[in-house]
Amino acid sequence: MSQWPVYGEITGPVVLIGFGSIGRGILPLLERHFKFDKSRFTVIDPVDKDRRLLDERGIRFVQKPVTRENFVDLLKSLLTEGGGRPFIVNLSVDVSSVAIMRLAREVGALYVDTVAEPWIGFYTDGRLTQSERSNYALREAVLDLKRALGPGPTAVSCCGANPGMVSWFVKQALLNVATDLGLDFDEPKTREEWAQLMRRAGVEGVHIAERDTQRAASPKPMGVFVNTWSVEGFISEGVQPAELGWGTFEKRMPPEGRRHEFGPDCAIYLTRPGAGTRVRSWTPTAKAQHGWLITHNEAISIADYFTVKENGAAAYRPTCHYAYRPADDAVLSLDEMAGRQWVPQPKNHILEEDEIVDGIDELGVLLYGHAKNAYWYGSQLSIEETRRIAPYQNATGLQVSSAVLAGMVWALENPDAGVVEADELDFRRCLEVQTPYLGPVIGEYTDWTPLKDRGTLFAEELDEQSPWQFSNVIVR
Repeated sequence: MSQWPVYGEITGPVVLIGFGSIGRGILPLLERHFKFDKSRFTVIDPVDKDRRLLDERGIRFVQKPVTRENFVDLLKSLLTEGGGRPFIVNLSVDVSSVAIMRLAREVGALYVDTVAEPWIGFYTDGRLTQSERSNYALREAVLDLKRALGPGPTAVSCCGANPGMVSWFVKQALLNVATDLGLDFDEPKTREEWAQLMRRAGVEGVHIAERDTQRAASPKPMGVFVNTWSVEGFISEGVQPAELGWGTFEKRMPPEGRRHEFGPDCAIYLTRPGAGTRVRSWTPTAKAQHGWLITHNEAISIADYFTVKENGAAAYRPTCHYAYRPADDAVLSLDEMAGRQWVPQPKNHILEEDEIVDGIDELGVLLYGHAKNAYWYGSQLSIEETRRIAPYQNATGLQVSSAVLAGMVWALENPDAGVVEADELDFRRCLEVQTPYLGPVIGEYTDWTPLKDRGTLFAEELDEQSPWQFSNVIVR
C-alpha cells in the first residue's frame, strides 16, 4: 500500500514486553497504523540484540527480565506516567499473562498477548500434574480472571496467528461451507448461534493445519534448535502434554487420553508430549501430511466456543487440534531434541528474513466431516511477499504480528470489553485489518480423509465407517 490506514491513537504510555522476533516485527506495524508519543514508548527485554532499531527511533529500552518479584515495580511506574490510557503489548515468554492482565486492570491499561503464558518454571514443575501444567489449565486461569474482574478495560487473550487469527478463519470458513451446502441461515450474532450453525453444517471437527516450507541456504548444524519463530515458545509447547478439544462425535477415548477434573470438560490431554505426537492432516500445497499435535490454546477455545448445550450437557462439540508441520530445520531440531530425551539443544536460532531463500507459511483451518468432506481456509504467505510489505520478520512472524495489530485495533475500538478471547472478537473487523499482511487467502475443498491409501502396505485397525475419528487421525 502507498498509504497505510491509521486506525487510532494510543493516548497513554505504550509498554512492549518482549523484543524477540514478534516484538521486532510488530514495531513497524505500530508505527504505520497508530498515533502515539514515541517518548512514552518503552520496550522491555533481557536481551539487547536488536536495540539499534529502538535507539534510531528514540524509543526507550529497559534491559531487564520481567519476573514475579519485579513486575509491579518495573511496569507500574511506566504505565502511570503522563496520563492517557496506557497499552500493554505482551509478547514475552516466562511472564505470567494473568499477572500482567491483573496489573493492566489496576492501572486502567488496554492489553493484548499472543499466548496464555505462565511464570518461568511452570512447564517443568514436578509438583504439578500433567493436567495442571496444560494449556487447558492456563486458559482456565484466564477465564477465572475474566469472571473475577468483570467489565472494564479490554484485555485480549491469545491473539496471535494461532491462537488468534485461526479463530477468525474458522468463522469465515464455516460461513463458506454453510453457503456451499445450501443451508438457509442468517449470519450468527451470538456464540450460541455460531455453534448451532456449525452443528447444522455437520462439521465434525477442525484441524489448525499448517505447513511451513521456509528454508535457509545453510542447513541446520548439530546442537542448534532452528525455527522460524520463538524457539523457547516452541519447546515449551512441545514438552507440554498433547491436547485437543474433544468432540461429541468421537467414539472412544485414546488409550493415553485423560480428562480434566475442572473447568468445562471440553478438551482432553494425552500422557505424551505434543512434540512426540503426530497426526494426519491436509493443506493445499503439501496435500496429505503428518504434523505434530502441539498443544495450543485455540484447540480448546474453539471446541468450547462451538459447543451446543442441552439440559446442561454438551449435545454437540467439534474436535479441534493443531496439526503442525514446521520448517524442515525445525523438524530436524525436534527429532534431535527427542533423541536427547527432550533436553533442548545448547544453542537456538530463529531464521531471519535475510537468511531465508524461499518458502511459504501455509496456515489455515480444515473443517471436516461435513457433506462436502473437508474445506481448508487460510493464508499462504511467502517470504517474498513478507519482504515486500513489512520489515524485520519472516512469513511466520508476519502472520503473528499482523494478528496482534488486529487485536490492538479491536481493543482501541472496544476499550471496555473486559477480558476477552480472540474467538469473541469481531472476526470481520479483525480480518479486514489483517488481510493486507496475509498474502493469498484461499479456500479449497478436498476429498482426502485420514483413511486414504491406508492398509495397503501394512494392516491397520481402522474405523472405516467414520473416517475422521481421532483414532484414524493420530499416527501410531
